[in-house]
Amino acid sequence: MDMVLSDLLAAVSARAAAARPVEVCIGVHWTLVTVELEGRVLGGLASTLSAGSHEHAGGPDVRDAGRLLSRSVTDLAALVGSDRVLEVGVGMATINALLEVDEGACEEVNAADLIAERGAGRTVAVVGHFPFVPDLRTVAGTLHVLELNPRDGDLPARAAPDVLPRCDVVAITGTSLLNGTFGSLMALCRPDAYVLLLGATTPLSPILFRAGVAALSGTQVADPDVVRAAVLQGATFRQIPGKRLLTMLRP
Repeated sequence: MDMVLSDLLAAVSARAAAARPVEVCIGVHWTLVTVELEGRVLGGLASTLSAGSHEHAGGPDVRDAGRLLSRSVTDLAALVGSDRVLEVGVGMATINALLEVDEGACEEVNAADLIAERGAGRTVAVVGHFPFVPDLRTVAGTLHVLELNPRDGDLPARAAPDVLPRCDVVAITGTSLLNGTFGSLMALCRPDAYVLLLGATTPLSPILFRAGVAALSGTQVADPDVVRAAVLQGATFRQIPGKRLLTMLRP
């Protein structure tokens, strides 16, 4: 397991032991996990990554599907180390639900605005195709968009070793923590590059600062019931109400 994921697990271990699972929702785009802790229901989101076929040689994509609530919150969080991407999403969503976010260290700043501010006239890379890409092209000196499934104007993800070392600002999708690419992407960034981790999967934890990230743009579940209804009905991120967008900056 990636060291960052191990550190995140350790950071939430005490809260996980004291919590009980409430619900696990694996929607087409987003996974939501809710837990009860000290009388409060807390929720966390993570991307739902495509698992491909419904079943493979090693069995189903979620081995305890239908019985996840019989497992402890500690066990659910530990799924972040699974070899199956749907289970990894459950683990990360659980961690995000458990994290004690220091809201005093956060600002309600849109990640797109921060990237545009830092990347104006500079060489920028965005790992993952986000809706703000067209606007960013108008302000960045040079913009590279790296995607596993490239659209027009994007570069394939395999171009990262050539592109990232040349960039002043790098924005990396939080799903890199789910698909195991976070560490290799960070290793390609220059020490002086301004690196942001963004998207609802992103853990709002200073643990990521130790890995070299300068800003974390994530999501806090403010109303778990409202978020749950949207997730189960196939909502995209923009369609999910009941959430707060928070950005934590490295001191």
